[in-house]
Amino acid sequence: MTGTVTNWAGNITYAAKEVHRPHSLDALRSLVAAGPRVRVLGSGHSFNEVADPGPEGVLLSLDALPPGIDVDTTARTVRVSGGVRYAELARRVHARGLALANMASLPHISVAGSVATGTHGSGVGNAPLAAAVREVELITADGTTVSVARGEERFGGAVTSLGALGVVTALTLDLEPAFEVEQHVFTELPLTGLDFEAVMAVAYSVSLFTDWREPGFRQVWVKRRTDRPMPGFPWAAPARRALHPVPGMPAVNCTQQFGVPGPWHERLPHFRAEFTPSSGAELQSEYLMPRSRAVDALHALDAIRTVLAPVVQTCEVRTVAADAQWLSPAYGRDSVAVHFTWVPDTAAVLPVVRRVEEALDAFDARPHWGKVFALPGAVVRERFPRLADFRRLTRELDPAGTFRNAFLRGVLDD
Repeated sequence: MTGTVTNWAGNITYAAKEVHRPHSLDALRSLVAAGPRVRVLGSGHSFNEVADPGPEGVLLSLDALPPGIDVDTTARTVRVSGGVRYAELARRVHARGLALANMASLPHISVAGSVATGTHGSGVGNAPLAAAVREVELITADGTTVSVARGEERFGGAVTSLGALGVVTALTLDLEPAFEVEQHVFTELPLTGLDFEAVMAVAYSVSLFTDWREPGFRQVWVKRRTDRPMPGFPWAAPARRALHPVPGMPAVNCTQQFGVPGPWHERLPHFRAEFTPSSGAELQSEYLMPRSRAVDALHALDAIRTVLAPVVQTCEVRTVAADAQWLSPAYGRDSVAVHFTWVPDTAAVLPVVRRVEEALDAFDARPHWGKVFALPGAVVRERFPRLADFRRLTRELDPAGTFRNAFLRGVLDD
């Protein structure tokens, strides 16, 4: 590959000395073994330098590798290669009568990159996407393949690993029988008097949206599994037209609304797989906090509404069940996730990001690893209680620091 390589949003230009798209695992092993610094670029939906190998490093894309998707209907598992994206995986799995339990709002992102950064969907009972992983296969710095399976002592650090252990070449995921979902959208949910637990538990997946220009939430997206009951939604009125999470944007690329049942993979994401979600004209930040502190955290953000509103396109509030991945922002605690889609202006956004982090400081907010954040490394290290264990695992699998870059040194090193 030649020429300038950027992330999807265009706010990061990778400073790699070399960029490669190997067409075979043997070629990939050779590139890894020869590279003093190596990082892997997935679908480019990270908004910081987590994937940047630096000016002396090698940037690898796995999208030219054979896209293996091997479904085992008896075991209800799927083995998927490192370059595959969720949309492609979901279609293949659904065709075999099976489903993933959870999906993120975008189906266009890579499976390996998503689980590596702690990406999640929504639902009080739905853990991050990494919770579905039962085995990870990766190429380590000397070019050998290592597999780590659920139940092994180091598995807790092997999936949400920020690419720090090696190049993930395959993942094996748990599946369940296919199911249908219907999606309802409601408008104007007040923050005052909000029964957060009741609202978020009303269906399989619930998302609240606001632009912080007024108190409360402009939209509520409710995704009900048709095999499970849903009580009424007395807190807000049904939407009269299809809506996009960003006010004023056309809803044509959003998944079907108005309660029309459809396959799980065509309703759990907010955006349709056949549409590019946007031009990338945005920045993103996200913070996860204990779910028990959700209402207090939302009021803390409401108190700085006038600071947020000029640079927010939309803000989504979701719930995430606890998981056991050491670097997961939801590690060990049921969480509320507050996600900001900002205007594409880094100079204007960064001061507001700092104000958000100040407002959420009392709530032990953990950043999403693939988003824009400004927390000092020392603070990040305090908020991930198993980070020291992960650091030891990196020394075991990558003693020379082949997969370590400036971003990782900033958050991992004392």
